[in-house]
Amino acid sequence: MKAALAHLAIILAAAAFSGLPTGLSLLIGFVVGAIVLTLLPRGSGSLRYGVRLWRIGKLILVFLKEFALSVWRVTRLVTSPTMRFRPGLLTVPLTLTRDAEITLLANLITLTPGTLTVDVAEDRSYLLVHAVDAPDPDATRDDIVNGFQRLIKEAFEP
Repeated sequence: MKAALAHLAIILAAAAFSGLPTGLSLLIGFVVGAIVLTLLPRGSGSLRYGVRLWRIGKLILVFLKEFALSVWRVTRLVTSPTMRFRPGLLTVPLTLTRDAEITLLANLITLTPGTLTVDVAEDRSYLLVHAVDAPDPDATRDDIVNGFQRLIKEAFEP
């Protein structure tokens, strides 16, 4: 958490030194802050910060890719003359334990077209997910577990 606050301070300082807070000055501050915090001695947890930034970036890129693919699939389903949907209600086992991580996973699933998080088990052992087209429920479940859930766990592990 201290590294994130230091990073924010570096970003704001770069924007202040440039005169006007533009997108470019904020980007430069972000990059410089990430480099500085990554190069600090390991005892400060800085190397983990750089790795965490990389993993969060990877999660965002994977989400954007899945979002685009899902938009394409749902558009194809809806515009096809036969509209052969095979909806499914799936239980997705959770390996995440913290509320913020579970909420992030549930939101990423819901934001992806064609899927919706319906509920979280009281004991947080699984999510109930509705998929518009799930011809192979096990494959859909595995995509979520080995995709978003794995990346969230990697990015936010303590």
